[in-house]
Amino acid sequence: MKTIILFYSRSRKTALVAKILAKEVNGDTQEIIDLNDRQGPLNYLKASMDAFRENKTLINPATVDLTNYDLIYLGSPTWAGKPAPAIITLIDHCNFIGKDVILFATMGGSGGQKVIERMKEKIEPRGGRMIKSFLVKTGGKKMEELVEDVKEIVRDEDLPIYGI
Repeated sequence: MKTIILFYSRSRKTALVAKILAKEVNGDTQEIIDLNDRQGPLNYLKASMDAFRENKTLINPATVDLTNYDLIYLGSPTWAGKPAPAIITLIDHCNFIGKDVILFATMGGSGGQKVIERMKEKIEPRGGRMIKSFLVKTGGKKMEELVEDVKEIVRDEDLPIYGI
Protein backbone atom coordinates (compact mmCIF):
# COMPACT_ATOMS: atom_id res chain seq x y z
CA MET A 1 0.00 0.00 0.00
CA LYS A 2 1.51 3.28 -1.13
CA THR A 3 0.72 6.95 -0.78
CA ILE A 4 1.12 9.78 -3.28
CA ILE A 5 0.68 13.52 -2.83
CA LEU A 6 -0.53 15.27 -5.99
CA PHE A 7 -0.44 19.06 -5.98
CA TYR A 8 -0.31 22.24 -8.00
CA SER A 9 1.52 25.29 -6.72
CA ARG A 10 1.88 28.72 -8.30
CA SER A 11 3.45 30.57 -5.37
CA ARG A 12 5.33 27.49 -4.06
CA LYS A 13 3.39 27.48 -0.76
CA THR A 14 1.27 24.47 -1.71
CA ALA A 15 4.47 22.77 -2.91
CA LEU A 16 6.08 23.35 0.48
CA VAL A 17 3.03 21.91 2.24
CA ALA A 18 3.04 18.87 -0.08
CA LYS A 19 6.74 18.17 0.45
CA ILE A 20 6.47 18.40 4.23
CA LEU A 21 3.39 16.19 4.11
CA ALA A 22 5.21 13.62 1.95
CA LYS A 23 8.00 13.39 4.49
CA GLU A 24 5.57 13.07 7.40
CA VAL A 25 3.36 10.38 5.81
CA ASN A 26 6.05 8.55 3.83
CA GLY A 27 4.51 9.42 0.46
CA ASP A 28 5.66 10.03 -3.08
CA THR A 29 4.99 13.42 -4.65
CA GLN A 30 3.93 14.51 -8.11
CA GLU A 31 3.70 18.18 -8.92
CA ILE A 32 1.18 19.10 -11.59
CA ILE A 33 2.46 21.84 -13.88
CA ASP A 34 0.06 24.26 -15.55
CA LEU A 35 1.43 24.85 -19.04
CA ASN A 36 -0.27 28.26 -19.19
CA ASP A 37 1.78 31.12 -17.77
CA ARG A 38 0.25 31.95 -14.39
CA GLN A 39 3.05 34.22 -13.12
CA GLY A 40 2.72 37.97 -12.66
CA PRO A 41 -0.27 40.10 -11.64
CA LEU A 42 -2.14 40.04 -14.97
CA ASN A 43 -1.73 36.30 -15.43
CA TYR A 44 -2.81 35.77 -11.83
CA LEU A 45 -6.04 37.69 -12.52
CA LYS A 46 -6.65 35.56 -15.61
CA ALA A 47 -5.88 32.44 -13.58
CA SER A 48 -8.40 33.48 -10.92
CA MET A 49 -11.06 33.95 -13.60
CA ASP A 50 -10.19 30.56 -15.09
CA ALA A 51 -10.54 29.01 -11.63
CA PHE A 52 -13.85 30.74 -10.96
CA ARG A 53 -15.23 29.49 -14.30
CA GLU A 54 -13.58 26.07 -13.79
CA ASN A 55 -11.87 26.36 -17.16
CA LYS A 56 -9.60 23.45 -18.02
CA THR A 57 -5.92 23.99 -18.80
CA LEU A 58 -3.03 22.06 -20.29
CA ILE A 59 -1.07 20.22 -17.61
CA ASN A 60 2.07 18.15 -17.32
CA PRO A 61 1.77 15.31 -16.66
CA ALA A 62 -1.57 15.11 -18.44
CA THR A 63 -2.63 12.33 -16.07
CA VAL A 64 -1.12 10.31 -13.22
CA ASP A 65 -1.31 6.52 -13.10
CA LEU A 66 -2.65 5.79 -9.62
CA THR A 67 -2.63 2.00 -10.02
CA ASN A 68 0.13 1.43 -7.45
CA TYR A 69 -1.31 3.82 -4.86
CA ASP A 70 -4.00 3.18 -2.26
CA LEU A 71 -4.01 6.63 -0.66
CA ILE A 72 -4.07 9.83 -2.68
CA TYR A 73 -3.52 13.25 -1.16
CA LEU A 74 -4.67 16.00 -3.51
CA GLY A 75 -3.76 19.61 -2.80
CA SER A 76 -4.73 22.88 -4.41
CA PRO A 77 -4.32 26.55 -3.65
CA THR A 78 -7.52 28.53 -3.23
CA TRP A 79 -8.23 30.79 -6.19
CA ALA A 80 -11.47 32.79 -6.15
CA GLY A 81 -12.94 30.16 -3.82
CA LYS A 82 -12.19 27.36 -6.31
CA PRO A 83 -9.44 24.80 -6.94
CA ALA A 84 -6.72 25.80 -9.39
CA PRO A 85 -7.51 24.92 -13.04
CA ALA A 86 -4.61 22.44 -13.10
CA ILE A 87 -6.21 20.42 -10.28
CA ILE A 88 -9.68 20.48 -11.88
CA THR A 89 -8.10 19.24 -15.12
CA LEU A 90 -6.12 16.52 -13.31
CA ILE A 91 -9.20 15.22 -11.49
CA ASP A 92 -10.99 14.85 -14.82
CA HIS A 93 -8.07 12.84 -16.23
CA CYS A 94 -7.44 10.42 -13.34
CA ASN A 95 -9.06 7.16 -12.31
CA PHE A 96 -9.85 7.27 -8.59
CA ILE A 97 -11.83 4.01 -8.45
CA GLY A 98 -11.17 2.24 -5.15
CA LYS A 99 -8.77 4.92 -3.87
CA ASP A 100 -8.85 6.59 -0.47
CA VAL A 101 -8.46 10.34 -0.95
CA ILE A 102 -7.43 13.08 1.46
CA LEU A 103 -7.99 16.58 0.15
CA PHE A 104 -6.15 19.68 1.25
CA ALA A 105 -6.34 23.31 0.30
CA THR A 106 -3.95 26.14 1.00
CA MET A 107 -5.30 29.64 1.37
CA GLY A 108 -4.08 33.11 2.12
CA GLY A 109 -7.10 33.86 4.26
CA SER A 110 -10.35 32.08 3.48
CA GLY A 111 -12.28 30.05 0.91
CA GLY A 112 -10.48 26.76 1.39
CA GLN A 113 -13.55 24.81 2.51
CA LYS A 114 -15.25 25.60 -0.81
CA VAL A 115 -12.19 24.23 -2.61
CA ILE A 116 -12.42 20.99 -0.61
CA GLU A 117 -16.14 20.67 -1.32
CA ARG A 118 -15.67 21.20 -5.07
CA MET A 119 -12.81 18.69 -5.32
CA LYS A 120 -14.92 16.16 -3.40
CA GLU A 121 -17.86 16.74 -5.77
CA LYS A 122 -15.59 15.94 -8.72
CA ILE A 123 -13.67 13.00 -7.23
CA GLU A 124 -16.51 10.93 -5.76
CA PRO A 125 -18.23 10.31 -9.15
CA ARG A 126 -14.83 9.15 -10.41
CA GLY A 127 -14.74 6.41 -7.75
CA GLY A 128 -12.64 8.04 -5.03
CA ARG A 129 -13.54 7.84 -1.32
CA MET A 130 -12.78 11.05 0.52
CA ILE A 131 -11.70 9.93 3.97
CA LYS A 132 -10.38 13.24 5.34
CA SER A 133 -9.63 16.82 4.42
CA PHE A 134 -7.74 19.71 5.93
CA LEU A 135 -6.93 23.36 5.33
CA VAL A 136 -3.60 25.15 5.63
CA LYS A 137 -3.63 28.91 6.08
CA THR A 138 -0.45 30.24 4.46
CA GLY A 139 -1.10 33.99 4.45
CA GLY A 140 1.57 35.96 6.28
CA LYS A 141 3.37 32.86 7.53
CA LYS A 142 7.08 32.16 7.39
CA MET A 143 8.38 28.87 6.07
CA GLU A 144 9.20 27.62 9.58
CA GLU A 145 5.64 28.29 10.71
CA LEU A 146 4.21 26.36 7.75
CA VAL A 147 6.48 23.40 8.48
CA GLU A 148 5.24 23.28 12.08
CA ASP A 149 1.61 23.78 11.00
CA VAL A 150 1.73 20.80 8.63
CA LYS A 151 3.43 18.57 11.20
CA GLU A 152 0.74 19.56 13.69
CA ILE A 153 -2.02 18.75 11.18
CA VAL A 154 -0.56 15.29 10.55
CA ARG A 155 -0.44 14.65 14.29
CA ASP A 156 -3.77 16.24 15.29
CA GLU A 157 -5.82 14.96 12.35
CA ASP A 158 -4.38 11.46 12.82
CA LEU A 159 -3.73 11.23 9.08
CA PRO A 160 -3.37 7.65 7.89
CA ILE A 161 0.04 6.46 6.79
CA TYR A 162 -0.01 3.75 4.14
CA GLY A 163 3.01 1.80 2.97
CA ILE A 164 5.16 1.58 6.08
